[in-house]
Amino acid sequence: MIGKFLTLEGVEGAGKSTNLRFIEQWLNEQGIEFVVTREPGGTELGEAIRGLLLDKRYKTMTPSCELLLMFAARAQHIETLIKPALAQGKWVVSDRFTDATYAYQGAARGLGFERIAPIENWVQQAFRPDCTFVFDLPVELGMQRVATRGGEIDRFEQEQNGFFEKVRQAYLVRAAQSPERYCVVDAAQSLEAVQIQISTQLTRLVG
Repeated sequence: MIGKFLTLEGVEGAGKSTNLRFIEQWLNEQGIEFVVTREPGGTELGEAIRGLLLDKRYKTMTPSCELLLMFAARAQHIETLIKPALAQGKWVVSDRFTDATYAYQGAARGLGFERIAPIENWVQQAFRPDCTFVFDLPVELGMQRVATRGGEIDRFEQEQNGFFEKVRQAYLVRAAQSPERYCVVDAAQSLEAVQIQISTQLTRLVG
């Protein structure tokens, strides 16, 4: 039996980390074996690429370079971690995947969806997540949450609100184009309400 592949997306501060922990707990309670991973990253090589992508020293990194590094890490991730785990019947839960590339590099960096689609098809062929949770939140609220959690910000988090508004809108456009694959969650509502919606969707996937 093939496992399910779930991805979590959203603007900065939308609660992906908190809700990832909730999904882990839910899967444990159901007795479902799973692997948690992230992008960029997930593998030794992918984590090395992540270090390059998030490092504030590389302010001159071009959008095209950023895009290709994302897919280089993703190619390794899919073939050496995600697909093998799914083949073993495990569920895979990834903090970000290709939708983030469409949102960040395609929309916010201005490369356009049409530049990304051929690379996605080449790297992934027909491989897509079974369900993508999009945690939707007004950008101002998300950035307030980022500011209150403290810590050093990375190369993406230092962008302006206009950048993140493009990211947010791109996620909503993607979800509207393929509603059967996406679960858009209003991340501004109470955490309890958010997690009821998540558990409802997870129950549907198990069934």
